[in-house]
Amino acid sequence: MKLIFSNGCSGRCLALVLLTFCSLAMARDLDQDEALRLRQKGVILPLEQLLQQAMDRYPGAKLLEAELEEKHDLYIYEVELLTPEGIVRELGINASNGVLLKDKED
Repeated sequence: MKLIFSNGCSGRCLALVLLTFCSLAMARDLDQDEALRLRQKGVILPLEQLLQQAMDRYPGAKLLEAELEEKHDLYIYEVELLTPEGIVRELGINASNGVLLKDKED
């Protein structure tokens, strides 16, 4: 396949378009209906169980946000906590088995 660029568009334009497309394809947020279906099928663990695991890691923390994403065929809960020290932590928890995948300061 041969690509022809006009108006000064170069390979950089194509690279930018491909990079944007690939980043969009990497992760997908799931809505509550999808999450409920996955939970009912036993594909993912209950959010409450995984949130408790996150809160046990940082006693006294407050939940800021939790969202379910699908990344590379994995279901991952992205959880943001505010610790008592005022630090925001971002945790990634495998929604299928509860394994902590990421814990970083945000």
